[in-house]
Amino acid sequence: MRAPSCSVTEANDVAAQTIQMVLMWARKTLAPMSATAGVDAEILLQCCIDRDRAWLIAHSDDPVTTDEVVRFRNLVQRRASGEPIAHITAKCGFWSLDLHVTRDTLIPRPETELLVEHALARIPRTATWHIADLGTGCGAIALAIASERPKCRITATDISNDALVVARNNRERLALPNIEFRCGDWFAPVASTRFEVIVANPPYVAQDSPYLDQAGLRCEPQEALISGARGLDALEIIVAHAPHHLAPGGWLFVEHGFDQARAVRHLMLSNGGERIALFRDYAGLDRISACQFHRS
Repeated sequence: MRAPSCSVTEANDVAAQTIQMVLMWARKTLAPMSATAGVDAEILLQCCIDRDRAWLIAHSDDPVTTDEVVRFRNLVQRRASGEPIAHITAKCGFWSLDLHVTRDTLIPRPETELLVEHALARIPRTATWHIADLGTGCGAIALAIASERPKCRITATDISNDALVVARNNRERLALPNIEFRCGDWFAPVASTRFEVIVANPPYVAQDSPYLDQAGLRCEPQEALISGARGLDALEIIVAHAPHHLAPGGWLFVEHGFDQARAVRHLMLSNGGERIALFRDYAGLDRISACQFHRS
């Protein structure tokens, strides 16, 4: 999508542009492709001038330098072409954390915070449990749990070395020493280790899903989105192997597609899952399933 032209890019004296003027141009430019054009514009301008939103509001009549206008225009054009905000700014808020993200990792979604919330509800605040996060990506889930349960040990796995570089960088920046990252496919890196809780936000989109046509998704790693013809390949592996890696009475929490709850419930029942629970996301859609295993 080509960004429409506007006076900010054509003005003879771009230094005369103010905060308010460049934001108005950006909102108009982004409105055809983004439902959050105003928020997007503010985030990108904050990135350019290294100021927070409150400063932008208080200084709306302040001038923007020529260099800042040029940088801002470039960022807005990237957003107008469909590139996600998180990739442009290289960061994303998740839980109470500020995470670094790249094209090597899936951008954490707000719905995934529910996975953290419901897992934490089963983990006592003083627990010294061993917890696994499968397919950790940038480390969002593992880092959030580690920050809330500092006495627990979290082992996070991912098949992508590039994603783990990002995750380890986030761990170091956030100073969370109770996480270990291992490279490998799902349970392969943890061998015979037993956990009290296993969490996973695996790929669960069907390979021919029209959802994949969204512009922003083309910028994200497809292997973190697509999981076979029905979107269930990864979930089948995780649920089938979870009983062999959980301590007796341990819990499994997985995120899945809104139309996959029945299939996931069947997988859990077929593999000995008990006390199966289903949780809905902020839109009221089935999103998180959990179950307890007493026998391997």
